[in-house]
Amino acid sequence: MKPSRFRLTGLSTYGVVAAACVLSALTSLPAVAQVGPSAAEVTAYRGLHAAAHKGDAAGIEKLASASRDLQTELNARDGNGRTPLHVATFARQSAAIRSLVKAGASIDLLDRDIYDGVTIAAVADDEETLRTLLALGASAKQVTSRYDGTALIAAAHLGHDGVVRQLIAAGAPLDHVNNLYWTAVIESIVLGNGGPRHQATLKALIDAGANLQLTDRQGNTPLQLARSRGYGEMVKLLEKAAAK
Repeated sequence: MKPSRFRLTGLSTYGVVAAACVLSALTSLPAVAQVGPSAAEVTAYRGLHAAAHKGDAAGIEKLASASRDLQTELNARDGNGRTPLHVATFARQSAAIRSLVKAGASIDLLDRDIYDGVTIAAVADDEETLRTLLALGASAKQVTSRYDGTALIAAAHLGHDGVVRQLIAAGAPLDHVNNLYWTAVIESIVLGNGGPRHQATLKALIDAGANLQLTDRQGNTPLQLARSRGYGEMVKLLEKAAAK
């Protein structure tokens, strides 16, 4: 990212360069910060973690029925704080997720990196698994990640427009502000590429009634940010929605 493409009013030259460097570094962070099980961890898995990774729904039911401490085992953590449900979500194993929840697994727990199943699926652009989780009662409203964000903000950042529409329908908070002072609308612009999927993401947020006047830490509105980056189609969407 070139600093000149991101104009922040009221900042010194140092501040502009620093902000640009932060934006560049953040572009891939949500995906990096989410750590799925490594090959070594998968090999070491036993019991419910192993069955969850394999998508062995029958095995999960068998293990659950034989458990002496079912709740503890269902929500047991691996070295990165992942429960069997987190593992099943990373592995896109919807049948395993359904079996775990049926057996009594907690569906909204956070792993060590502060991610829940909904955010894991959202970042992976995994609409099928997300649909399963939401249908089973997972919340789209949790505060997740080291940025005190939400699954909606993460999905908007990445331009996962189908995921964004699912999360909006599930009641995700449209105007949550994370600890970077960014909303889903702002992230769709400042961490997006201005392309078709980020445009569709922004349109979904606008259509849902997201607040278009909330500013970033420097006081820039979404419209100002889109203009400063030369994202003409996003500018049109925002202007049509009477953004300022």
